[in-house]
Amino acid sequence: MNPLTDFLGQYITDNRKATIEKVLDNRTRYMTLVLEDIYQSQNASAVVRTCECMGIQDLHIVESKSKYSVNKKVLMGSNKWMNLIRYKEKELGKTNISACYAKLKSEGYRIVATHPAAGISIDELSIDSKIAVVMGNELKGITKFALDNADELVRIPMFGFTESMNISVSAAICIRSLVSRIRASGTAWKLSDTEKDILRLEWYRKSLKQPAIMEKDFQAKGKLNT
Repeated sequence: MNPLTDFLGQYITDNRKATIEKVLDNRTRYMTLVLEDIYQSQNASAVVRTCECMGIQDLHIVESKSKYSVNKKVLMGSNKWMNLIRYKEKELGKTNISACYAKLKSEGYRIVATHPAAGISIDELSIDSKIAVVMGNELKGITKFALDNADELVRIPMFGFTESMNISVSAAICIRSLVSRIRASGTAWKLSDTEKDILRLEWYRKSLKQPAIMEKDFQAKGKLNT
Protein backbone atom coordinates (compact mmCIF):
# COMPACT_ATOMS: atom_id res chain seq x y z
CA MET A 1 0.00 0.00 0.00
CA ASN A 2 1.13 3.56 -0.73
CA PRO A 3 2.82 4.97 2.45
CA LEU A 4 0.59 8.06 2.30
CA THR A 5 -2.52 5.89 2.01
CA ASP A 6 -1.34 3.86 5.00
CA PHE A 7 -0.72 7.05 6.97
CA LEU A 8 -4.14 8.54 6.20
CA GLY A 9 -5.73 5.21 7.03
CA GLN A 10 -4.86 5.79 10.68
CA TYR A 11 -7.58 8.45 10.79
CA ILE A 12 -10.29 6.38 9.11
CA THR A 13 -12.47 3.91 10.96
CA ASP A 14 -12.10 0.20 10.27
CA ASN A 15 -15.73 0.09 9.15
CA ARG A 16 -15.13 2.86 6.61
CA LYS A 17 -12.00 1.17 5.28
CA ALA A 18 -13.87 -2.13 4.93
CA THR A 19 -16.60 -0.35 2.94
CA ILE A 20 -13.99 1.23 0.66
CA GLU A 21 -12.37 -2.17 0.02
CA LYS A 22 -15.75 -3.73 -0.75
CA VAL A 23 -16.62 -0.98 -3.24
CA LEU A 24 -13.16 -1.15 -4.85
CA ASP A 25 -13.57 -4.89 -5.35
CA ASN A 26 -16.82 -4.29 -7.22
CA ARG A 27 -15.71 -1.34 -9.35
CA THR A 28 -15.27 -1.70 -13.09
CA ARG A 29 -13.97 0.14 -16.11
CA TYR A 30 -14.95 -2.72 -18.40
CA MET A 31 -17.99 -0.70 -19.37
CA THR A 32 -18.67 3.03 -19.36
CA LEU A 33 -21.34 5.45 -20.53
CA VAL A 34 -21.19 8.52 -22.77
CA LEU A 35 -23.78 11.27 -22.33
CA GLU A 36 -23.96 13.54 -25.37
CA ASP A 37 -25.38 17.01 -24.66
CA ILE A 38 -27.76 16.11 -21.84
CA TYR A 39 -29.32 19.42 -20.82
CA GLN A 40 -31.61 18.52 -17.92
CA SER A 41 -29.65 18.44 -14.68
CA GLN A 42 -31.92 15.89 -13.03
CA ASN A 43 -31.41 13.46 -15.88
CA ALA A 44 -27.62 13.78 -15.94
CA SER A 45 -27.48 13.54 -12.16
CA ALA A 46 -29.69 10.45 -12.11
CA VAL A 47 -27.37 8.72 -14.59
CA VAL A 48 -24.31 9.59 -12.47
CA ARG A 49 -26.01 8.16 -9.38
CA THR A 50 -27.04 4.96 -11.19
CA CYS A 51 -23.52 4.44 -12.54
CA GLU A 52 -22.00 4.84 -9.09
CA CYS A 53 -24.53 2.50 -7.47
CA MET A 54 -23.86 -0.16 -10.12
CA GLY A 55 -20.08 0.02 -9.79
CA ILE A 56 -19.14 1.94 -12.94
CA GLN A 57 -16.15 4.17 -12.25
CA ASP A 58 -16.01 6.44 -15.33
CA LEU A 59 -18.67 8.50 -17.07
CA HIS A 60 -17.89 10.50 -20.23
CA ILE A 61 -19.84 13.74 -20.66
CA VAL A 62 -19.84 15.54 -24.02
CA GLU A 63 -20.78 19.23 -23.83
CA SER A 64 -20.93 20.54 -27.37
CA LYS A 65 -24.19 22.50 -27.09
CA SER A 66 -25.41 21.83 -23.55
CA LYS A 67 -23.37 22.39 -20.42
CA TYR A 68 -23.36 19.63 -17.84
CA SER A 69 -25.08 20.78 -14.67
CA VAL A 70 -25.97 18.92 -11.51
CA ASN A 71 -28.92 18.46 -9.22
CA LYS A 72 -27.41 17.85 -5.78
CA LYS A 73 -30.62 16.36 -4.40
CA VAL A 74 -30.60 13.73 -7.15
CA LEU A 75 -26.84 13.10 -7.04
CA MET A 76 -26.77 12.36 -3.29
CA GLY A 77 -22.97 12.79 -3.38
CA SER A 78 -22.47 9.99 -5.92
CA ASN A 79 -20.23 12.14 -8.16
CA LYS A 80 -17.72 12.31 -5.30
CA TRP A 81 -16.73 8.69 -5.90
CA MET A 82 -16.60 8.67 -9.70
CA ASN A 83 -14.46 10.01 -12.51
CA LEU A 84 -16.53 12.37 -14.65
CA ILE A 85 -14.57 12.92 -17.86
CA ARG A 86 -15.87 16.05 -19.55
CA TYR A 87 -15.38 17.16 -23.17
CA LYS A 88 -16.28 20.85 -23.25
CA GLU A 89 -13.50 22.58 -25.15
CA LYS A 90 -12.86 21.59 -28.75
CA GLU A 91 -9.37 20.33 -29.46
CA LEU A 92 -7.57 21.47 -32.58
CA GLY A 93 -9.25 19.77 -35.52
CA LYS A 94 -11.68 17.82 -33.35
CA THR A 95 -15.22 18.25 -32.10
CA ASN A 96 -16.01 17.31 -28.53
CA ILE A 97 -17.72 14.08 -29.55
CA SER A 98 -14.85 13.09 -31.85
CA ALA A 99 -12.36 13.78 -29.04
CA CYS A 100 -14.43 11.56 -26.77
CA TYR A 101 -14.53 8.76 -29.33
CA ALA A 102 -10.78 9.02 -29.91
CA LYS A 103 -10.09 8.69 -26.19
CA LEU A 104 -12.40 5.71 -25.84
CA LYS A 105 -10.83 3.98 -28.84
CA SER A 106 -7.33 4.57 -27.44
CA GLU A 107 -8.44 2.82 -24.24
CA GLY A 108 -9.77 -0.21 -26.11
CA TYR A 109 -13.50 0.45 -25.89
CA ARG A 110 -16.05 -0.75 -28.42
CA ILE A 111 -18.42 2.18 -28.96
CA VAL A 112 -22.10 1.24 -28.96
CA ALA A 113 -24.71 3.90 -29.72
CA THR A 114 -28.33 3.50 -28.65
CA HIS A 115 -30.90 3.80 -31.43
CA PRO A 116 -34.53 2.60 -31.59
CA ALA A 117 -34.08 1.13 -35.09
CA ALA A 118 -31.00 -0.96 -34.22
CA GLY A 119 -31.11 -4.62 -35.13
CA ILE A 120 -29.99 -6.03 -31.78
CA SER A 121 -31.19 -5.29 -28.28
CA ILE A 122 -29.04 -4.37 -25.29
CA ASP A 123 -29.68 -7.85 -23.88
CA GLU A 124 -28.16 -9.44 -27.02
CA LEU A 125 -25.07 -7.23 -27.18
CA SER A 126 -21.79 -9.12 -27.01
CA ILE A 127 -19.74 -8.49 -23.86
CA ASP A 128 -16.51 -10.03 -25.12
CA SER A 129 -14.70 -6.66 -25.07
CA LYS A 130 -14.84 -3.34 -23.21
CA ILE A 131 -18.02 -1.39 -23.97
CA ALA A 132 -18.88 2.32 -24.07
CA VAL A 133 -22.62 2.96 -24.42
CA VAL A 134 -23.54 6.31 -25.99
CA MET A 135 -26.79 8.09 -25.15
CA GLY A 136 -28.06 11.26 -26.80
CA ASN A 137 -29.93 14.23 -25.41
CA GLU A 138 -33.55 14.41 -24.39
CA LEU A 139 -34.83 16.21 -27.49
CA LYS A 140 -32.81 15.21 -30.55
CA GLY A 141 -31.08 12.04 -29.43
CA ILE A 142 -27.62 11.12 -30.68
CA THR A 143 -25.87 13.28 -33.27
CA LYS A 144 -25.14 12.01 -36.77
CA PHE A 145 -21.41 11.86 -36.03
CA ALA A 146 -21.99 9.78 -32.93
CA LEU A 147 -24.17 7.35 -34.86
CA ASP A 148 -22.00 7.14 -37.97
CA ASN A 149 -18.80 6.56 -36.02
CA ALA A 150 -20.09 4.03 -33.50
CA ASP A 151 -18.91 0.44 -33.87
CA GLU A 152 -22.41 -0.89 -33.27
CA LEU A 153 -25.98 0.27 -32.73
CA VAL A 154 -28.21 -1.20 -30.05
CA ARG A 155 -31.83 -0.73 -29.03
CA ILE A 156 -33.64 -0.98 -25.73
CA PRO A 157 -36.55 -3.44 -26.02
CA MET A 158 -39.91 -1.64 -25.83
CA PHE A 159 -43.42 -2.91 -26.46
CA GLY A 160 -45.64 0.16 -26.38
CA PHE A 161 -46.57 2.99 -28.75
CA THR A 162 -43.96 5.44 -27.45
CA GLU A 163 -40.61 5.33 -29.26
CA SER A 164 -38.31 6.29 -26.42
CA MET A 165 -37.93 6.46 -22.65
CA ASN A 166 -36.49 9.07 -20.33
CA ILE A 167 -32.68 9.19 -20.65
CA SER A 168 -32.07 8.22 -17.03
CA VAL A 169 -34.42 5.23 -17.34
CA SER A 170 -32.77 4.16 -20.60
CA ALA A 171 -29.33 4.39 -19.00
CA ALA A 172 -30.45 2.35 -16.00
CA ILE A 173 -31.82 -0.42 -18.23
CA CYS A 174 -28.61 -0.58 -20.28
CA ILE A 175 -26.40 -0.55 -17.20
CA ARG A 176 -28.39 -3.25 -15.44
CA SER A 177 -28.38 -5.53 -18.48
CA LEU A 178 -24.67 -5.19 -19.20
CA VAL A 179 -23.33 -5.09 -15.65
CA SER A 180 -25.28 -8.20 -14.66
CA ARG A 181 -23.96 -10.18 -17.61
CA ILE A 182 -20.41 -8.87 -17.30
CA ARG A 183 -20.20 -9.74 -13.61
CA ALA A 184 -21.52 -13.24 -14.27
CA SER A 185 -19.05 -13.85 -17.11
CA GLY A 186 -15.50 -15.09 -16.81
CA THR A 187 -14.02 -11.89 -18.20
CA ALA A 188 -11.55 -9.79 -16.21
CA TRP A 189 -13.93 -6.92 -15.41
CA LYS A 190 -12.43 -5.75 -12.13
CA LEU A 191 -9.96 -2.90 -11.60
CA SER A 192 -6.25 -3.65 -11.57
CA ASP A 193 -4.33 -3.41 -8.29
CA THR A 194 -2.74 -0.17 -9.52
CA GLU A 195 -6.15 1.33 -10.30
CA LYS A 196 -7.38 0.30 -6.86
CA ASP A 197 -4.35 1.90 -5.18
CA ILE A 198 -5.01 5.21 -6.94
CA LEU A 199 -8.70 5.24 -6.05
CA ARG A 200 -8.07 4.08 -2.49
CA LEU A 201 -5.87 7.11 -1.85
CA GLU A 202 -8.44 9.44 -3.46
CA TRP A 203 -11.26 7.97 -1.40
CA TYR A 204 -9.26 8.12 1.83
CA ARG A 205 -8.71 11.81 1.18
CA LYS A 206 -12.41 12.33 0.51
CA SER A 207 -13.31 10.48 3.70
CA LEU A 208 -11.35 12.94 5.86
CA LYS A 209 -12.24 16.49 6.84
CA GLN A 210 -8.77 18.02 6.48
CA PRO A 211 -6.61 15.68 4.39
CA ALA A 212 -4.28 18.47 3.24
CA ILE A 213 -3.20 19.19 6.83
CA MET A 214 -2.62 15.50 7.43
CA GLU A 215 -0.56 15.18 4.26
CA LYS A 216 1.64 18.09 5.36
CA ASP A 217 2.20 16.26 8.64
CA PHE A 218 3.11 13.11 6.69
CA GLN A 219 5.59 15.03 4.54
CA ALA A 220 7.13 16.74 7.58
CA LYS A 221 7.65 13.41 9.34
CA GLY A 222 9.21 12.00 6.20
CA LYS A 223 11.75 14.84 6.08
CA LEU A 224 12.62 14.38 9.75
CA ASN A 225 13.37 10.72 9.11
CA THR A 226 15.72 11.40 6.18
